[in-house]
Amino acid sequence: MGNRTPLYETHLEMGAKIVDFGGWDMPIHYGSQIEEHHQVRRGAGMFDVSHMAVVDVRGPQAKDYLRYLLANDVELIAAEPGKALYSAMLNPEGGIIDDLIVYSGADGFRTVLNCANRDKDLAWMGRVAENFDVALAERTELAMIAVQGPDALERVAQVRPDVRDVIATLKPFHSVSQNEWFIARTGYTGEDGLEIILPADDAVAFWRALADAGVHTCGLGARDTLRLEAGLNLYGQELDETVSPLEANMAWTLAWQPEDRDFVGRKALEAQRTQGVPHKLVGLVLRERGILRPGQPVFMDDAKVGAVTSGSFSPTLGVSIALARVAQNIGTHAVVEIRSKRLPVQVVKPGFVRKGQALV
Repeated sequence: MGNRTPLYETHLEMGAKIVDFGGWDMPIHYGSQIEEHHQVRRGAGMFDVSHMAVVDVRGPQAKDYLRYLLANDVELIAAEPGKALYSAMLNPEGGIIDDLIVYSGADGFRTVLNCANRDKDLAWMGRVAENFDVALAERTELAMIAVQGPDALERVAQVRPDVRDVIATLKPFHSVSQNEWFIARTGYTGEDGLEIILPADDAVAFWRALADAGVHTCGLGARDTLRLEAGLNLYGQELDETVSPLEANMAWTLAWQPEDRDFVGRKALEAQRTQGVPHKLVGLVLRERGILRPGQPVFMDDAKVGAVTSGSFSPTLGVSIALARVAQNIGTHAVVEIRSKRLPVQVVKPGFVRKGQALV
């Protein structure tokens, strides 16, 4: 038996198929992964993401601590409570320990970490914190529900009319605290939506109210195909401690200025930037019959130039798509070996669907 969220019994009652995910018993789908995917693109779907680790950072040196811990600079959000920032947390060699979102608050910061990295992340954050006057608090008493899709904001407002005005004025990548609820206009699907951190005791009632309002229950299977269509990284596939942000389409998250700000991994990244990195992350589109899967080799002119990191059938596009780490000199076309057969693929920038619209 793995760890279970406050919604576990509710998932079973609503027909979820449960699988192990990073040590947690989580719903993979409620009958049809593809239907759940389409519901998010066309209406509204909800995901239990209470397995994510929520860690609050407070204290006199909270900002200084995060400016050193993270490759992006929380100075960019510190003056605007509620604003969110996406960043990597690096090791000294420039490898990615985790990718995360950090939110500014009136009395500190909130970080949301990947569940599979929880123990590793907390150990590293605690080690770095030893040199700062800062307090870290994991909020295990909270649950987290993501409501995503073009109708997501309206459905949440329907269930919680007391926050309708708050939601209506909430900008993308911003958050607001409302009593004990934390509402962020963020997500992992390429659609508009909200990620809501709330007391665990409120989770079941909120989940059921959303379902009664027409929000479709969704599992982690649909969440994965949605994030792949959006071109978003998944830790353990696109990212790990051997991968630099410069090789993971995350150069935009590196805050090089001001030059006197040191952060963990900066020296290694500066050397990589000067020397150049051999690989980059790209998108692949297979229009012939076949499914792109992680580990499949990518070739150009009969030379292997990389491998697929994530791949699947795209329910929105009706073709197979993938992310792949490949040589910098790859062109606009390549081939992927699938079961000893080489099939042509189009090479594109990561990101295939955004707000329901095809990008390729």
